[in-house]
Amino acid sequence: MPDSRSYSLKLLVKLNKKIYKRINWQSRITLFVLSLLIGFAGVYFLKDDSFTDPQTNVMFILFFAIALWVTEAIPPFAVGILIIGFLVFSMGYQEAEDVKQYVNTWSDSVIWLFLGGFFLAEGMKKTKLDAALLKVTVPKLGNQSKYILLGLMMITGVLSMLMSNTATTAMMIATIAPILTQFGKNAPITKSLLIGIPTAAAIGGMGTIIGSAPNAIAVGALEGVGISISFIEWMIIGIPVSLLLILIFWKALLMKYKFKAKRLSLDFLTNEQTKIDDTDEDGESETEVNKTQQRIMLVVLVITLIFWLSSQWTGIPVAAVSGIPIVGLTMLGIIDADDVRQLPWDTLMLVAGGLALGLAVQQYGLADYFISLVAFENINIFLLYLVFGLITVILSNIMSNTATATIMIPISISLIQMNQLGAPSVMVFIIALSASCALLLPVSTPPNAIAFSTGMLEQKEFRYGGILLGILGPILVILFVLATAPLIR
Repeated sequence: MPDSRSYSLKLLVKLNKKIYKRINWQSRITLFVLSLLIGFAGVYFLKDDSFTDPQTNVMFILFFAIALWVTEAIPPFAVGILIIGFLVFSMGYQEAEDVKQYVNTWSDSVIWLFLGGFFLAEGMKKTKLDAALLKVTVPKLGNQSKYILLGLMMITGVLSMLMSNTATTAMMIATIAPILTQFGKNAPITKSLLIGIPTAAAIGGMGTIIGSAPNAIAVGALEGVGISISFIEWMIIGIPVSLLLILIFWKALLMKYKFKAKRLSLDFLTNEQTKIDDTDEDGESETEVNKTQQRIMLVVLVITLIFWLSSQWTGIPVAAVSGIPIVGLTMLGIIDADDVRQLPWDTLMLVAGGLALGLAVQQYGLADYFISLVAFENINIFLLYLVFGLITVILSNIMSNTATATIMIPISISLIQMNQLGAPSVMVFIIALSASCALLLPVSTPPNAIAFSTGMLEQKEFRYGGILLGILGPILVILFVLATAPLIR
């Protein structure tokens, strides 16, 4: 799922024309040239005299890519393609055999795992299984305002573990639109819902490998150093910490916004208007077709999840399990060619580019070189965890959290291995999960942009959750990862 500021702004443009502000092509060219200069400057000032040509090339593309991700002169996914193209071009004439590994990131197991998740999410959306599950669960939340808020946030978080957090947020906000209209933009319940739902969507992505792109980057990087993380092993850490953060943020919203209305009705969810029962030439109603498709989708979803969760016992790789939704949903007519074209391929491009850059940075010793410039020997490991967690949040607020993970994870792995501080999996988990805690600005994440586009929130209202989770999030992540890590490895 694209997580860049430019994508957030694009959503704001689509949903609220009044806040549209076009970035013209001249400014993009200026930012591109500036990024290019930063790439050359980084090499000029930080290059060591002993560097070989391949090391110099990797250092250049590292700084150039970072600058492009920060300035967003070109979309983040285009940076991913540029990274692979540059590595193939610059290294190809020197090390023809090794250059294949950068292209092979397109077929990495993480890419296939993500692709399987995309097919599931698209299938749920097309069959409206997500909305059907929502209409079954939401009315069971009762009529207490605070518990309805908690329930909606938890449902959002859980759905975001399997679906795009942007699509989940859009669906949830559309579902609660009658509540927002009834109480108005100044009501505490309105503010709480519009801030709580996008926050829960972003945090919910911590729960599974496919829930957030930084998670996939983390799994791919760990596989590169011989550490395999299964789907259920990630969930053992990711789901509890994400649900705990949602619960804490719910309590924080109740403290900030005092609800005047203690009770809230959700009858509008069950009192839908009667739909016209269109029938096809075979006499089969559209409603019956939709129900059948939903049942098929539910079966495929359950089977896929079962095999993902049991992969460490069945021995079937999670990437291979992704073939179930990819083949099953297309064979059974749930997803067609037009739907496949609409999948977020740009996310896969960004992840593949990130994997290639991380591979090159580690392979040519740049991570070790940068670490050697700073004296880490006497730094307490727990302080180091906190520093990396907070830096990840800060960087993720100003650029793509996938890009942040791409930069931070290879450096952290080399740091842990160089100083013999134990298995690098703990630090990698901390960085990947902390990347989902960047929620300071309306454009920090697409879910925030969707909520802001309603016109019922001011920019300053995101600071409360952004600062709270930006500080508390990494701390809780560190504590929980340290507590549960022995269960994993």
